[in-house]
Amino acid sequence: MTDKPRLTTTAGAPYASNDTSKTAGPRGPVLLEDYQLIEKLAHQNRERIPERVVHAKGWGAAGTFTVTHDITKYSCAKIFSQVGKQTEVLSRWSTVAGESGAADTERDVRGFSLKFYTEDGNWDMVGNNTPIFFVRDAYKFPDFIRTQKRHPKTNLRSPEAMFDFWAAQPESVHQVTILMSDRGIPTNPMHMNGYGSHTFSLWNKDGERFWVKFHFKTQQGHKHYTNQEAEALIGKTREAYQEDLYNAIEEGRFPKWTMYIQVMPEEDADKQDYNPFDLTKVWPHGDYPLIEVGELEMNRNVENYFQMIENAAYSPSNVVPGIGFSPDRMLQARVWSYADAHRYRLGTHYEALPANAPRAAQVNHYHKDGAMRFFTNDFGNPDAYYEPNQYGGPVADATAAEPPLKIDPEAYRYPQEVSDIDFVQPRKLFEMFDADQKARLFANYAAAMGPCSKEVKERWYAVLERVHPDYARGVREANERMDSDVNAVPVTDKTATEAAE
Repeated sequence: MTDKPRLTTTAGAPYASNDTSKTAGPRGPVLLEDYQLIEKLAHQNRERIPERVVHAKGWGAAGTFTVTHDITKYSCAKIFSQVGKQTEVLSRWSTVAGESGAADTERDVRGFSLKFYTEDGNWDMVGNNTPIFFVRDAYKFPDFIRTQKRHPKTNLRSPEAMFDFWAAQPESVHQVTILMSDRGIPTNPMHMNGYGSHTFSLWNKDGERFWVKFHFKTQQGHKHYTNQEAEALIGKTREAYQEDLYNAIEEGRFPKWTMYIQVMPEEDADKQDYNPFDLTKVWPHGDYPLIEVGELEMNRNVENYFQMIENAAYSPSNVVPGIGFSPDRMLQARVWSYADAHRYRLGTHYEALPANAPRAAQVNHYHKDGAMRFFTNDFGNPDAYYEPNQYGGPVADATAAEPPLKIDPEAYRYPQEVSDIDFVQPRKLFEMFDADQKARLFANYAAAMGPCSKEVKERWYAVLERVHPDYARGVREANERMDSDVNAVPVTDKTATEAAE
């Protein structure tokens, strides 16, 4: 016996040997009674958990959020209660479509999720690196994700399915424009923005509600890869984001973001010519300017990636008093579906895992048993296992209630037909691109749409025509050049720069 710690089974029994199996003689068969062997093999079989259906490939870190500006007139959330206040944060960035082994530098939207460990419980800001999304009604979300995954027969990605779906959901053209632009392949998580994307709400101590958009602006500047640069990098490494992020933090080059909010008075929602709760729309900054809130700094790599990043479970249902929801259709569905995804992937009590357990708040609930019941919550009295009870169990706190949410009381499947308003914002974005940016946009489309049928291409050209004739013409001509194998590469290798929102 050395002075090293003793190796044991999970039940605490010492391992007699970790080198050889127990057999019936030197050449005999392995004995079933070698339970230590069976335990090792059984645990190995269970080392993997189901990967996330979307956002499977990810990279994360720990850090802090510091309040730099007073927004207490908009929110009574304790995280914002005073300038200088710091809150622990766990972050995870990800690609949307790729599996856990996919390359980091594929053209895709990036997830941008933050878990704030506040004294009132966890607040999860579960967003993307774009301020909008492809669809605005959760009924279409499973259909959309299926087009991003593998074809059931070929088991290959299907551009045909992607553009066929987008052509049938023309409101997606705003997000597709961003995806096919220079911003489609950020160089790493440090050089991209994060957005809550949805419309959320804040309320102050007087019960006044405000609609809000969350923004996290990178302080490192925006950097992006062209298709050719990304393809060359993938040939060298599929883990470029993990390498960049991990090494930067280890070397003390801590990435930072500035947090802003856009604030809309509650009564303003009915005054817009667009639906401010539509996830395919942004709020014009001229109408609702950015208001600085604080600084996010990611300054620590976790000690165990699986424990803290793979087990991290982010859900927009995790809000705290002072932060709430809105009538956003996609948000309303995500509030339920994300938590349910975690219950399936990680288990019934997933929020008791170290990555998800609140740090400062006392956790008191009456959830019972089930898988992973590795904690007690009898509140000092085993008779207090239901509510209400006379045994001192936890009770609801009415002071945490939010003000009434003004909603239409009539239940109906209100249609959201595509109209001219759906093409105004993508038109403005397209018109902001300079000639080089447009040339790369067209070439990126040609690379993405190459395998698509003529019918699907024509349907997408019709959508682009509603945005701008030059947009449709440029993509069509780039596709025709690609089809004829003439001038099928981007016309410039100029460093990609971010277009304005």
